[in-house]
Amino acid sequence: MAIEWTLRPEDVARIRFAFSPMWELVASLRTLRDPARQVVHLPWIRAVRPRLPALDLVELLALVPPSGYLADFLTPPPDTPLPDFAAELDRVRRTPPERAAEEAALLAGTERFRADPAAGVARVADALEAYWESCFAEYWPRVYGLLERDVLRRSRELATGGARQLFAGLDQAIVWNGEQLIIDRPWCAGSAHLYGDGLVLVPSAFYWPSVAVMSAPYQSMVVYPVQGVGTLWEQGPPPAPDALAALIGRSRAQILTALAEPTTTSSLARRMSLSAGAVSQHLGVLSAGGLAVGRRLGKEVVYRRTPTGDALASTAA
Repeated sequence: MAIEWTLRPEDVARIRFAFSPMWELVASLRTLRDPARQVVHLPWIRAVRPRLPALDLVELLALVPPSGYLADFLTPPPDTPLPDFAAELDRVRRTPPERAAEEAALLAGTERFRADPAAGVARVADALEAYWESCFAEYWPRVYGLLERDVLRRSRELATGGARQLFAGLDQAIVWNGEQLIIDRPWCAGSAHLYGDGLVLVPSAFYWPSVAVMSAPYQSMVVYPVQGVGTLWEQGPPPAPDALAALIGRSRAQILTALAEPTTTSSLARRMSLSAGAVSQHLGVLSAGGLAVGRRLGKEVVYRRTPTGDALASTAA
């Protein structure tokens, strides 16, 4: 079974990337229920499972069954490239009760929710907030860094190779033929035009390795598996080769090693457990030495290695 979307030129022109803490949070509920599906997340599962008995997730889990459809109002497509959890939770709280009831009716075990959907939305939003604070907030910076690196990489592909190159690399379940986007989905089928509002592409670590879609009445969205998810729970910054560390210092060597993928100062700071100021100072030295270069992308400056930096890092590896 497959979904076929016809993308007009204006839709292609309005392709954008975003990532969503709420999407990751909701998807992680399935990870907890079926750890064998995503053994890559076992370190996180082991860490948070002892915290679950203190949470009331029964009603929320009814809206997020182990497979198949989950209530769409829980995961509204991101309306900005970098939404924060509080803003996304507020959007869930503002879900029209009639829409929430209509979506809950597609799922078993939601009788209490459907009896008073306005109160149900409030209870479920409270459950999401408690689950976030107990089990997810402290891990979000690590997930954020992985998703950010993927978005930077994909944005570069779109800028240099266009839609064809971009879609060719997202996932084998996604095929672009120049006019239609064909998405292989086990529970969905149908064809439609988009609505001139473009397409949001959202990488996911906790829905990995699957693909998900949303469409009308929501913004059209494709969730695809993030690259590099196997590195998510590795502890600490990337190792610095001893010879490179002896030459330029261990922290700068670690940063140069990490710049194998373009990234930002804030992402490097989280990954290295250094202050943003310290990372910025090291990046300044690396840039002055011709080993790294920064380029502004929106409000952020994205750093990458120069060919000289690549040669030094590979020689010292």
